[in-house]
Amino acid sequence: MQPTNDQRLWMYRQMVTSRHLEERIETLYMEGKTPVFNMAKGPIPGEMHLSNGQEPCAVGVCAHLNADDVVVATHRPHHIAVAKGVDLNAMVAEIFGKATGLSGGRGGHMHLFDAAVNFSCSGIIGESLGPAAGAALSRKMQGKPGVAVAFLGEGAANQGAFHEVLNLAAVWQLPVVFIIEDNAWGISVAKQASTAVLRNDMRAEAYGMPGTHVADNDVEGVFAAAGEAIARARDGQGPTLIEIETSRLAGHFMGDSEDYRPEGEKAGLKGRDPIPRYRAALLEAGLIDAASDADLVDKAHERVEAAIRFAQDSDFLPPEAALETVFV
Repeated sequence: MQPTNDQRLWMYRQMVTSRHLEERIETLYMEGKTPVFNMAKGPIPGEMHLSNGQEPCAVGVCAHLNADDVVVATHRPHHIAVAKGVDLNAMVAEIFGKATGLSGGRGGHMHLFDAAVNFSCSGIIGESLGPAAGAALSRKMQGKPGVAVAFLGEGAANQGAFHEVLNLAAVWQLPVVFIIEDNAWGISVAKQASTAVLRNDMRAEAYGMPGTHVADNDVEGVFAAAGEAIARARDGQGPTLIEIETSRLAGHFMGDSEDYRPEGEKAGLKGRDPIPRYRAALLEAGLIDAASDADLVDKAHERVEAAIRFAQDSDFLPPEAALETVFV
């Protein structure tokens, strides 16, 4: 399965948008947190997990989805939210903790919810699996169209929920696709030190579903694998497991010293940055030239800057709002 030219340009545009968003968040997040790092300080307090380098995982999958399809993402969700069409203004306002955010600023960057496009995420490792399978089950029981996609990291594939959900998804032949973003590091633990199999897509066979591996953070490789899996799910043929070899260009969280990485690893990953690689491919294919590329990048950046201004200009909820939307 090959993307159309329009799909190629769409994927590139979303990747550029996501990357600029995170580069700006990185700068804004660090305000007030130096010279001594204190994650409670600055305009964006708390932990911050950037997805720089993992953009192909999001766009290659979401290019096949529509607003009715369900996506449940991880604690590293920005690239997926952008690709799924989450309201960018409300998303950035949520990251800033503002009243105009997706959840009124109550959730922050690891808990983004946009019902308009059926997107959610969670800060709990492996938490995407159950909700995505549940959404797929509800659609199957009600005879409604639509598929569900669960994104997770390679470390989450070693949790019990992974095996429980894959088993039930296969037993019930649910229209769900499981996407493992293998960035080689579960926080500071290397994949080979924690996982008995070479690749997690190999585990699919044990649960009677297809397993696919996409190497080298390949945008169009992800597109092809996801397209086949989502088509199978829409056709009632059940779940698929896909593991994507991707790269985490930043640390596990902002402020991570990354001392655990082997010398030269990060420089090597940046040399394989998927956005310049895809830009070069589109230039070679004649889909963009220097002028149209600059225009696309400028418009993506303008969209991000507008969302940041919206968030910065928005108010915080009043203190008494802390007692609202609380279960008692």
